[in-house]
This record gives sequence, structure tokens and C-alpha cells, in this order.
Amino acid sequence: MPEELFSEERLQALVGHRFAGGTYTVAHWENWLLTDCTGADQLPDLLVHPIALFHAPILGARTSIAEIFALGGAVAGAGAVGLVGYDWEYVRPLREGVEYRVEGGIVSAERTVAPTGAFHDHVAFSIELHDGAFLAARVTNRWVFRRAL
Repeated sequence: MPEELFSEERLQALVGHRFAGGTYTVAHWENWLLTDCTGADQLPDLLVHPIALFHAPILGARTSIAEIFALGGAVAGAGAVGLVGYDWEYVRPLREGVEYRVEGGIVSAERTVAPTGAFHDHVAFSIELHDGAFLAARVTNRWVFRRAL
């Protein structure tokens, strides 16, 4: 993707972008399937398996991987997108049947340039799940958009 199509200004303008936000409730059947697919035993006391944090925050914030790719300027054939890392912070236990208020957005964007002239855009988004007035969990994902020359 030529740099003029995704400028440094456009990259910096991503910081502060907010997802629509919404709510998410992990149903019993969903938690059961997520836990079962990991080969783990079901957790006691309606606790949600941690693997739910791969999708529940994104769905609850009313966004998608496709939207995140589009925001970062991913275009087919123009480079690769990779998940660099993710942090899951549990402040309170997540439980089945609890409606969590979900909100978040893009918290950082930085461009690095390789000696070859190729550039990589590092974009991080953070999404919080709230149980009433209390923060229950925060997910921060870091993506890299590798731009083709």
C-alpha cells in the first residue's frame, strides 16, 4: 500500500477512535462450549472461561476484526496484519449470565520504518467490560499492519 494512501496523519488520527460500545452476556451454553473446546473442566460458580476474552469484548463493543482491519488500512495484497500481543486484565471474576457494559477504542498508533524503507504500523486497542459501576476486565490487543512497498 503506498504511503500516500495511509499517511502518518491518518495513522495518528486513529488514536482516540471509540467503538460503538454496548453490552455482552456470556450464556451458559457458550461458556460450556468454549471450555469444552479447550479440553478443560467446567469452572465452578458460573465462572467464565478466560478464552471468552478473545471474542466477547469485540462483540460487546459492537466492532469486528473486519472493522479493525479497515481502520488500520489493511488492503488485500498490500501487506500482512498480525496480532503482536494481547493483555487480559481481570479485576473481578467474569460470570455467566451477567450483562457487562462494554466500551473501548484505539489507544495508540505508531509507525516504524525498516532500513529497507518498508514500514509497519503498530495499532493498539483496549476494551473494558464493566459489571455495573465496576471494571471487571480490560483487554488490550496490539496489531501490526505491515505495508508493502
